Amino acid sequence: MQSLKIGDLTIKVPIIQGGMGVAVSLSGLASAVANEGGVGVISAAAIGMLEPDYMKHFHLANKRALQKEIRKARHMTDGVLGVNIMMALTDHEELIKVAIEEKTDILFIGAGLPLNIPKIISEAGLNGHHTKLVPKVSSAKAAGLIFRYWANKYNNVPDAVVVEGPMAGGHLGFKKENLGENRVPLHLIVEETVAAIQPFEFTFGKSIPVIAGGGITTGKDMYDIMQAGASAVKVGTRFVTTHECDASLAYKESYIAARKEDIVIIESPVGLPGRVVMNQFVQQIMDGEAKPFKCPWKCLSSCDFRKAPFCIAKALFNSARGNMDEGFAFAGANAHKATEINHVSDVFNDLLSGYNYEKLFRQMATMRPMHLHGTCRIAV
Repeated sequence: MQSLKIGDLTIKVPIIQGGMGVAVSLSGLASAVANEGGVGVISAAAIGMLEPDYMKHFHLANKRALQKEIRKARHMTDGVLGVNIMMALTDHEELIKVAIEEKTDILFIGAGLPLNIPKIISEAGLNGHHTKLVPKVSSAKAAGLIFRYWANKYNNVPDAVVVEGPMAGGHLGFKKENLGENRVPLHLIVEETVAAIQPFEFTFGKSIPVIAGGGITTGKDMYDIMQAGASAVKVGTRFVTTHECDASLAYKESYIAARKEDIVIIESPVGLPGRVVMNQFVQQIMDGEAKPFKCPWKCLSSCDFRKAPFCIAKALFNSARGNMDEGFAFAGANAHKATEINHVSDVFNDLLSGYNYEKLFRQMATMRPMHLHGTCRIAV
C-alpha cells in the first residue's frame, strides 16, 4: 500500500481518523492513531467544555482546551496530527489560528464552505506556517466551488480534500431523504470529485489527493474506495470502540449493544440531519419532548437556540462523559457491526490485512490459467 503524500507531508499509512466531537476524539485517540502511522485528529467542536470556566469564558476556554490537547498529543507521538474545525462554530477563526500556531500538520475544515480560510490565515500573519489545509465536502460540486474560489481569489488551492459520504456519522451534508437506500454511493462521489479537481492539479502543478470517508468499516471497503480514485480513507466509527478513544465506556458500549435498526437519523438543532444510536434520550426528542437549557452564547451559527428543543453540544458532551440518559452517541451507518472494545493497533491490523487480502484476491481472480501438457496451472 502506498503512503499518502499531501505536499511535502508523508503519511505512512493512508488512514485518517475522523475528528469526532464533542470530546470523543482528543489527544488520547489522536496520538494512538498517529503512532500507528495514520493521521490522528482532534475535534475542536465545543472542546472548551473540558474547562471549568467554559460557561463564563466560552471563547477563551475553547482556545485553551484546543491548545492543551494539541500539546498533550505532541508529547505522546511524533506522528502526524490534525485538527477538525467546523465552519459552523462561531469562533472557528480563533480556533483555526490556534491550530496553525501550534503547528498542527493538517487542518480539516467542514460543516460549511471554507471560502475565506486563506484570508483568515493571511490577516493573522500565519502564512509562513506549513499546516496543510483540507476542506471536507459531500459532493464534487462543493469541492469545485471551493477550488475555483480559492484559485480566483487567492491564486491558491487546498492541499487535499475529504469527501464524506451519506453513511458517515454525526451531522451530514445531505438531505434526510438521501440518507436511505436511495443514497448516492460513496465511490461515485469520489470519482466525480477526482475529475473535478484534476484541472487544478494541472494548473497549480501539484498532486491533490482525495480522501474518502463515510461507511468505511473493513479492509475491503478501503480497497474498493481506493480503486475508485481515493488516495486515503477517513475512518471514525471503527475507532470509537477502542481503549484509546477519549469517550466514556458507556458511549462505546452503546455501539456494541446497537442493532442495525438502532442506527437512526434525527433532526439536529443546527438544521442538519444527524446519524445517532437510538436510546431513551433520542426517543424522547423524536417524540417531540423538549429539553430546556440556557445558552449564554451561540456556539453554532446555524443553531436557533431560542427554538431548539435541546442543546446539541450539551447532549454530546454528556454522553462522551458517560451520562447517556442526558445525551446520545453520534455514529456511522455501520456502528452496529462493533462487537468488542479493542485497541487502535487492532483496528489498523484488521483494515490493512483486509485490504491486502482483497488486493490479492482481485489479482488472483484476473489471472489466466496456463495449460502445460494438459495440466492447468495458475500463472504467477
